[in-house]
Amino acid sequence: QVQLVESGGGLVQAGGSLRLSCAASGRTFSSFVMGWFRQAAGKEREFVAAIKWSGGTTYYTDSVKGRFTISRDNAKNTMYLQMNSLKPEDTAVYYCAAREGRIASKLLNEYNYWGQGTQVTVSS
Repeated sequence: QVQLVESGGGLVQAGGSLRLSCAASGRTFSSFVMGWFRQAAGKEREFVAAIKWSGGTTYYTDSVKGRFTISRDNAKNTMYLQMNSLKPEDTAVYYCAAREGRIASKLLNEYNYWGQGTQVTVSS
């Protein structure tokens, strides 16, 4: 079993920055692919970014490329999402997720464990 706890959300003006953290516990963190997803009010949950167990390969949805950076510290069992140049359309609840194995995925149903989410609100 893996427990995931997000933190770092909040209210920020457009153009600002936030850094989300996801602390993992329960199993060997380095064996999982980790991902960030988000869900805006009234919309489906969508993929944001993913990072392989080694941290050397990352994936992003097109709308955040060049603005968001995913990273992980396996020694600390923690994953991060640095979000810069935030836009009002980035407003959502952000979830971290873990997927067993070494193959990254953009699909929600391929992730085995989820955090409770953290709210990010970007004002215009």
